[in-house]
Amino acid sequence: MAQLWGGRFTKETDKLVYAFNASIGFDQKFFHEDVTGSRAHVKMLSKQGILTEEERDAILKGLDSIEKDVDEGKLEITDEYEDIHSFVEANLIDRIGAAGKKLHTGRSRNDQVALDMRLYTRAQVQEVDALLKHFLETILKVMEENKDTYMPGFTHLQKAQPITLAHHFGAYFEMFKRDRLRLNDIHERMNYCPLGSGALAGTTYPLDREYVAEELDFYGPTANSMDGVSDRDYLIEFLSALSIIMMHLSRFSEEVIIWNSNEYGFVEIDDAYSTGSSIMPQKKNPDIAELVRGKTGRVYGALTSLLTTMKGIPLAYNKDMQEDKELSFDAIDTVKGCIALFDGMIATMKFNKKVMAESAMKGFTNATDAADYLVNKGVPFRDAHGIIGRIVVSCIEKGISIDEMSLSELKEFAPEFENDIYEAISLETCVNKRLTTGAPGLEAIEEEIEACKEYLITYKEIGL
Repeated sequence: MAQLWGGRFTKETDKLVYAFNASIGFDQKFFHEDVTGSRAHVKMLSKQGILTEEERDAILKGLDSIEKDVDEGKLEITDEYEDIHSFVEANLIDRIGAAGKKLHTGRSRNDQVALDMRLYTRAQVQEVDALLKHFLETILKVMEENKDTYMPGFTHLQKAQPITLAHHFGAYFEMFKRDRLRLNDIHERMNYCPLGSGALAGTTYPLDREYVAEELDFYGPTANSMDGVSDRDYLIEFLSALSIIMMHLSRFSEEVIIWNSNEYGFVEIDDAYSTGSSIMPQKKNPDIAELVRGKTGRVYGALTSLLTTMKGIPLAYNKDMQEDKELSFDAIDTVKGCIALFDGMIATMKFNKKVMAESAMKGFTNATDAADYLVNKGVPFRDAHGIIGRIVVSCIEKGISIDEMSLSELKEFAPEFENDIYEAISLETCVNKRLTTGAPGLEAIEEEIEACKEYLITYKEIGL
């Protein structure tokens, strides 16, 4: 097939070169964006008197018919065409004749692909945001149902102080909330229309770029035509945001994997999100969590690849920038799939509350509170710290927790101990007396949950 740019050339492109140069295999992903951008461009050309109303109507009708046939499977996008732009334009000319040749007036493939990629990315930012919102609703539900589900909190992967499951999940609520804020920031910066930038220096046609921008729901046109065709900052930012989302999911995955282990037994993953072993019948593996953790590197790779591609490109457009698509498409699809699957896994997960509470007690997570108890009885903190340390050593030797020691045993370490020590170091007391903002105490966590609810109600979704 003759290329749309073939007038300058006297020889056919080598088949290998053509295949290497072609992008139809992956840029067909934004077929709808290409048609949408073309519609806006044609309406503007007619408004400016560059096309007649008859030509406009014929082109719009032709674009509608192409889109309908592709959607219904009557027209196939094949590698006969170099890229999606060529596919649309060639089929338009076949259908409506000479008027179709005017579609590209005042436009370059450079600003056309810049528009398509921006429209596609903007839609994906909105889709990821919607998935995160639903995931946050799932996390919030777990928080509401587990305000008094006691468990150990960890530092250095060692049991540290008692918290609640609601408090633990609240930390992830904050992480994914920040992810949504990042997506919103990206949308605000990227929502400007590059169409009308031409190849790099605009055009001599009297285009109304503001009209096109408004037609496509942008805030306005890009301010500089060279930047308009060569900017991929928004995509790099998006891949960075996706990488951070995956980092958060990967951390969460690691905890689910640990909690699912025989040694912990904190959770039971639903059968729909687990697999077994081909040889060991007792196994129930946390495959979804492991795959999410593994796919994080895949998304990081897309970000690193695009940063590397863009680092040495002079202004304006260069063919290197075609490499912005395949890995980005893969990263976007990967993240959307991971969020949806992780959401489903968390929503169906069962929590072994008794096991979690016992783990908190056996792990001496109330040791700090025991030391504070002695401080309140007049013992200097450094001395109290040492006393409780020795009590922990004794408990480990006996295979018991601090609250299982008799009062007489405790008094051997410090005469200040009284019967109220057992109430002071109960999990409920240890957690609920922590009432500062953001702490796990019941009053504090209820305030946090209300704030999370308010956020989900009032936070404006991207593009709305």
